[in-house]
Amino acid sequence: MTERVTVHADTPYDVVIGRDLYGWLPAMVGKATRVLIVVPAVLTHYGTAVREVLTGAGYETYVAEVPDAEAQKTVHVAEFCWSVLGQCGFTRTDAVVAVGGGATTDLGGWVAATWLRGIRVVHVATTVLGMVDAAVGGKTGINTSLGKNLVGSFHTPAGVICDTSMLDTLSERDYVAGLAEVIKTGFIADTRILELIEEALAESDPGVASDAVPLSCDDAPAEGLPVSARLNPVLPELIQRSVAVKAAVVSEDFTEQGSREFLNYGHTLGHAIEHHEDFQWRHGEAVAVGMVFAAELAQVAGMLDASVVARTRALCSAVGLPTTYDGAWEDLQDAMQRDKKTRGHMLRFIVLTAAGEPTRLEGPSEDMLREAFARIAA
Repeated sequence: MTERVTVHADTPYDVVIGRDLYGWLPAMVGKATRVLIVVPAVLTHYGTAVREVLTGAGYETYVAEVPDAEAQKTVHVAEFCWSVLGQCGFTRTDAVVAVGGGATTDLGGWVAATWLRGIRVVHVATTVLGMVDAAVGGKTGINTSLGKNLVGSFHTPAGVICDTSMLDTLSERDYVAGLAEVIKTGFIADTRILELIEEALAESDPGVASDAVPLSCDDAPAEGLPVSARLNPVLPELIQRSVAVKAAVVSEDFTEQGSREFLNYGHTLGHAIEHHEDFQWRHGEAVAVGMVFAAELAQVAGMLDASVVARTRALCSAVGLPTTYDGAWEDLQDAMQRDKKTRGHMLRFIVLTAAGEPTRLEGPSEDMLREAFARIAA
């Protein structure tokens, strides 16, 4: 079954969720003459399939193969894409199709946003992370030596395709990492997401409790049964609910002036960890630790009940996400000072007062920060 969620940004667009969705591409690309397909070399098979569909629909197609993961989000790779656009004569009526995970849609979106001050872009998300988060909201960007996503822009896509058949071959590590953004969405907005995960884990392994008897932090994935298999029955609903939450928030606050900041729950420390680890950690792995830290910080500040902290740890542990970090606090402070929620020298964190009730914590004391960080020390 195909689901369609409409995002009401400056120009409304659809996020289509289902299986075997290549046929949606021509309508999303629209009246372009030329299409540049930006795709990591490791996903050439998907790039080839997209190219065949678009060529068959009458478009002139070109391919820009880029590195994998965060290695593609550099000004040098963007410059390579711009050179292809220039050499092939792309005009303002032409289009980019980004095929890949969150890093690829970030890069492809920014290339489209900056070429001739903005051309059409369509995202074909190939990972859980890309489907539930990166491809949906119109945020684009690249990294610099000083931090993640420090250079970028808001650029509305013409459409987003979430073809869940592409997840059939996704690595277990990438699948699990993407679940961090799903869990985040549950904690900031739709708590039914948390229940669906807890129920699916309980049904696939009677030894793991449901929400009625909270999961333990020791509830690691059952040996021999991957988390992807355990959550497969509820995955379409998890993706649809996550996309619906993001669509609602983005529709209300496209340029992140207010409530859209809540989507960054767990990201302030998470981005700092990614940068400190030279992007060897997956984004979702770092965000999982960031969510546990944010929950601990909220409890230290007297804003959040310990049961929500425990539930955060338990859910992340149960799907195989990390909940601790063995780095030094001082190593992460500089990166957090460059976080986009920071104002002047004042750190601002997205925290919870309860599951489904996010808020901002501005200027927590150094003692509070160190106490919360000590609680996630490995």
